Amino acid sequence: MDAAAKGRDGEEQAVESGAEHGKKVSFAGLFRYADGTDLLLMLVGTVAALANGVSQPLMTVIFGDVIDAFGGATTANVLSRVNKAVLSFVYLGIGTAVVSFLQVSCWTITGERQATRIRSLYLKSVLRQDISFFDVEMTTGKIVSRMSGDTVLVQDAIGEKVGKFLQLVASFLGGFIVAFVKGWLLALVMLACIPPVVIAGGAVSKVLSKISSKGQTSYSDAGNVVEQTIGAIKTVVSFNGEKQAIATYNKHIHKAYKTAVEEGLTNGFGMGSVFFIFFSSYGLAIWYGGKLVLSKGYTGGQVITILMAIMTGAMSLGNATPCMTAFAGGQSAAYRLFTTIKRKPEIDPDDKTGKQLEDIRGEVELKDVYFSYPARPEQLIFDGFSLRVASGTTMAIVGESGSGKSTVISLVERFYDPQAGEVLIDGINIKSLRLDSIRGKIGLVSQEPLLFMTSIKDNITYGKENATIEEIKRAAELANAANFIDKLPNGYDTMVGQRGAQLSGGQKQRIAITRAIIKNPKILLLDEATSALDVESERIVQEALNRIMVDRTTLVVAHRLTTVRNADCISVVQQGKIVEQGSHDELVVNPDGAYSQLIRLQESRAEEEQKVDRRISDPRSKSTSLSLKGSISRNSSGNSSRHSFTLPFGLPGTVELTETNDTYGKNQNEQDNDCEIPKKAPMGRLALLNKPEVPILLLGSIAAGVHGVLFPLFGVMISSAIKTFYEPPEKLKKDSSFWGLMCVVLGVVSIISIPVEMFLFGIAGGKLIERIRALSFRSIIHQEVAWFDDPKNSSGALGARLSVDALNVRRLVGDNLALTVQIISTLITGFIIAVVADWKLSFIILCVIPLVGLQGYAQVKFLKGFSQDAKMMHEDASQVATDAVSSIRTVASFCSEKRITSIYDQKCEASMNQGVRTGIVGGIGFGFSFLMLYLTYGLCFYVGAQFVRHGKSNFGDVFQVFFALVLATVGVSQTSAMATDSTKAKDSAISIFALLDRKSEIDSSSNEGLTLDEVKGNIDFQHVSFKYPTRPDIQIFSDFTLHIPSGKTVALVGESGSGKSTVIALLERFYNPDSGCLRSCDGWQDHGCCGTPPLDDKKCRYHCSSQGWCNSGKRKA
Repeated sequence: MDAAAKGRDGEEQAVESGAEHGKKVSFAGLFRYADGTDLLLMLVGTVAALANGVSQPLMTVIFGDVIDAFGGATTANVLSRVNKAVLSFVYLGIGTAVVSFLQVSCWTITGERQATRIRSLYLKSVLRQDISFFDVEMTTGKIVSRMSGDTVLVQDAIGEKVGKFLQLVASFLGGFIVAFVKGWLLALVMLACIPPVVIAGGAVSKVLSKISSKGQTSYSDAGNVVEQTIGAIKTVVSFNGEKQAIATYNKHIHKAYKTAVEEGLTNGFGMGSVFFIFFSSYGLAIWYGGKLVLSKGYTGGQVITILMAIMTGAMSLGNATPCMTAFAGGQSAAYRLFTTIKRKPEIDPDDKTGKQLEDIRGEVELKDVYFSYPARPEQLIFDGFSLRVASGTTMAIVGESGSGKSTVISLVERFYDPQAGEVLIDGINIKSLRLDSIRGKIGLVSQEPLLFMTSIKDNITYGKENATIEEIKRAAELANAANFIDKLPNGYDTMVGQRGAQLSGGQKQRIAITRAIIKNPKILLLDEATSALDVESERIVQEALNRIMVDRTTLVVAHRLTTVRNADCISVVQQGKIVEQGSHDELVVNPDGAYSQLIRLQESRAEEEQKVDRRISDPRSKSTSLSLKGSISRNSSGNSSRHSFTLPFGLPGTVELTETNDTYGKNQNEQDNDCEIPKKAPMGRLALLNKPEVPILLLGSIAAGVHGVLFPLFGVMISSAIKTFYEPPEKLKKDSSFWGLMCVVLGVVSIISIPVEMFLFGIAGGKLIERIRALSFRSIIHQEVAWFDDPKNSSGALGARLSVDALNVRRLVGDNLALTVQIISTLITGFIIAVVADWKLSFIILCVIPLVGLQGYAQVKFLKGFSQDAKMMHEDASQVATDAVSSIRTVASFCSEKRITSIYDQKCEASMNQGVRTGIVGGIGFGFSFLMLYLTYGLCFYVGAQFVRHGKSNFGDVFQVFFALVLATVGVSQTSAMATDSTKAKDSAISIFALLDRKSEIDSSSNEGLTLDEVKGNIDFQHVSFKYPTRPDIQIFSDFTLHIPSGKTVALVGESGSGKSTVIALLERFYNPDSGCLRSCDGWQDHGCCGTPPLDDKKCRYHCSSQGWCNSGKRKA
């Protein structure tokens, strides 16, 4: 016992220690689940990535050759010299296109394949674990989080980022090799510019991480308010808690606004610093390069090649940081996942070494068992416990709560092994039997049956996978389930909802019984199978159980002693030991026995309840009793019948309930109308939300305009500097110093304009997010309760909408406004510079230059990673895993591990195929973009050489036009790629205004209506008809009439689903009746007439204590 417990504890500590202290697998260990195909893909992808990385330093060499060809040639030979370099661009473009395609597609495909395999292995291993694993080491939430979160981190670390990292490493090494080969002295000087970039980037990242963490904490707190408020919306509404919830929410999002401003300023300084160092580095290179041209015989092409090669290497090193971050995250995530995958459980359903029994008699025996639960090893449940159940007999186990009754079931199912003693079936220790063999002979029905989110038929077939429809129907008839299933609109194909939410407790229990007996088990385990049901449902289910227990060995764990009177033998358990045993008649003979004491205890409780019932039913008392009959299952039959119940205390009126088969009616139509939202985003209204920040936006736009001219002006400086290198010495010395200084000035402008821009837009964007979230939450919380019944309006969905929609709209109005101003400024400035230099050449290059934009867009998109959409691709598969893990005892008892894994794999296959297509399409696009880039460069220089040859342009003008337009286009394309998806943003805007414009049918914020100074408390339901909006095919009330005088007490009783709680819901005005009138509080009306008091005034006079009571966080309703 101790060794086993310590082993599990040790492993748990190892896992937790790994999580807490950053334990991780080695980088090579990430790929341990790669197969032969993956190894081939990785090999090809590696070679291609290295080749692709080398291509960029080679491009700088060709670019230098072009500069030397122009600068050192005459009008007569310029074309022939330039053509050689142009051909090099063509060859480089074709080669780069091929290797880029192979790099992206191979690494993306293998990452998707391996991640899918890891997910499958993880779920398979989790389902394989013994129950103690879930008691001690892992929760459902952790498992689902790891399957959805950690596997994405691993995929990031083994997918396209590996190829990108190899490409960047090759570019880094290649760039420095080219630079030192071309001119080691200038390369050495340029190296001094790299540490400042690294220091600035690292410092900004660290500060941003802290600020972002603060903001996320605030948003998380706000999200908790949303979750708690909407999750307990009826409680919040009942106690007029909307204002308090709104105030708490607004407090948290205001904190988030402050961090958004800090983040904008920090981001601005970070980007401004990088631009300053970048421009200043070029300034240094131009000034010192001019000196080297004069003193060391460098050419202008050499200087530019060294400069571009060093900057390419440095930028590659910087761009590799996100990849290394992804690797670290993936290694930590892989440690957590792989530890579970490798874990071998003590009770292993995959172990095939045990005996396999074809048939059993069904004799069960627990022999001198010692047992404590792994989660509570210090608490001994059984201390030498023994029990024998003969074949074909029924043994009932009764006792106080915590005495060990259900533990017997768990040991027979072999969810746990005893620390000492034996559990025998037909005299054989179950440890020596194959687990699937013995569990296949046992049927289990638990107190709270868990159904999977699929059809009734599929749920039943978990008991017997290949069962025919005839077998299913026979089992359903035996379990008393056939009648209600046949009355459902879709019969056996009816979906049961999450955890069977669409069925009543009795219906779920009967489905569970059908599932248990369809495999015709020799041993039947009933673990308080009726204790959670109402009296009528218990009677129906008990009849089914009595029918199926015939000729089976049955172990019944029961709380209600009335259900075990007919058992062959009853064992009374106290503190882990059997204190009495015998039939009911034998045990009641001893009045002082434990069984007799239990009976008297339950009877005394029953008598107390009966006294209360008699007091309630007494017409002379102030109480009233009402019985509502007619359940959901009866209503769903579609027949129309009228039931009229006379109140037993002689009050005027009757309670009438009409059952109809009326389908989608008024409420549904109204709900559908609510869903009709405008197709076009109201951009004008959206801008008005930012109206208070207009001055800030105008100042930010000016700063963005200055930011936009930086790249075109930089193009002028570079082209002028290139021309300078081929001028006479005195002019070269003077001009190189001047243009080097201008680059530094440009850097100073950038370190001022960019922080100002991002700070101001951070204020405007942060205010917009705060305003949208506040308005949206206010609108949400004032919607009628019926609106929240729709799954689309669950707390999770609405929380996501508040977060995602506000962020998308902020980007559309705030970020994109800044980017739009930048783009316009860049294009206008670049166009003017190019046209002034040479308008003919400008218009020719403008015809092909958009292809460079395509390359820049694709490049930035790839750097952001194709894997960003991976988090959205596994929702269906995650639901399968969630259902399985949360119902692990059900899965284990029916040996459904392989079936669940198979279903999960099928769901994952679709997303994996999508990932493969993404890899191929992404590879084609990435390769094509490089091809177009280099072909465009070649074409531009070829046309420029033609112009120079024919005397229509000169060397300086060609490069001024080229750099002005190319750098302007690259700046625009990279800026555009960083912009938000406008389609998503516009959809979010539509969603937000649909929410803000939706008028609640029952608005608690409305002040319309009367305010009563004093209330007596008369309540009157007059001919009320009602259907829940989410179940329009089920009539709850039809012509329902009820009068409750002031000061009287009414008890509503009846079957599950008969409408008892609906009376409370209508009285609280969670819903409005479809027709009829509800009068309360001295004649004013809740619905149907004018003169209704405001909801907050009315609810102040109610107090409701409901079954599903909820207290949220620090807020107390």
